[in-house]
Amino acid sequence: MSNLYDVLIIGGGPAGLTAAQYSARAGLKTLVIDKSPSAGALAYASIIENYPGFKEPIRGKDLLSLFREQAIGFGAQYNESQVIGVRLEGDTKEVYTMDSTYKCSALIIATGSMGRKPTIKGEAEFLGRGVSYCAVCDAAFYRGKKVSVIGGSEEALKEAEYLTRFADRVLLLSPVKLKETPGQIPNLEIHEGITVTVITGSSVVESLTVKDSSGKENTIPIDGVFIYLQGNKPITDFLGESLALTDEGAIPMKQSMETNIPGVFCAGDVTSTEVRQVVVAASQGCIAALSAEQYITKRKRKRFDWHK
Repeated sequence: MSNLYDVLIIGGGPAGLTAAQYSARAGLKTLVIDKSPSAGALAYASIIENYPGFKEPIRGKDLLSLFREQAIGFGAQYNESQVIGVRLEGDTKEVYTMDSTYKCSALIIATGSMGRKPTIKGEAEFLGRGVSYCAVCDAAFYRGKKVSVIGGSEEALKEAEYLTRFADRVLLLSPVKLKETPGQIPNLEIHEGITVTVITGSSVVESLTVKDSSGKENTIPIDGVFIYLQGNKPITDFLGESLALTDEGAIPMKQSMETNIPGVFCAGDVTSTEVRQVVVAASQGCIAALSAEQYITKRKRKRFDWHK
């Protein structure tokens, strides 16, 4: 299968999947690259009761599944993978994952805003030297070693399970009680009610200082730390310095949702929008896709009706 697409969308939230619906329905070869269907603000929402068209409340995860099914139904391809870099110069844009390189005529960035600034003492200092935010990227470095995953989300649990394929021992340290737990995995230990306060080491990570719900502290020897605590910072780390960002790390956009680079568009909470709601993200995804189609075809005006 060719890795060349008309439109490539990074992010599988409401903005990215709405963009995929409109792009695919317009007859454009469309790919969505999504880090995880269980990650993101909408997936974490327990109840959505103000989305137009739904009389009864719906779980965020279920609403997201409907978005995804509809996009795929229109012909969009969906790939669960971690984007680690991009090249935005020239007419053909490139997107890099651990497994492949994808090329596209138009790129839509819809990665949301659940990124975070380092908050644990030692986190920033040891980033790349034992601290990681991507199990898929770095798991192979920890074959036969002892690692920890910090977080209480479904994504954290999923990444911990992935790490068990490589590490000799995986500790999932969750500050909250997990909603779900996996079946028996011999080299996975789950500890709830645990807060990591300090990451320490010399040239690389060597240990964690943790505190339990009673306030008792303990030191755990460790070789690597994978952090899946959520924040509200736009997720743009994979862009490097390839795109203009605001002081807050968001992507500024034109009315057409185009960025400062022709052919590169953005939508949803990763943008500099003030209102972060599902309906706003979806509308921006629509605009971004229509603008991308106009950019690719060089139309003077956007086309809105694709019903056959």
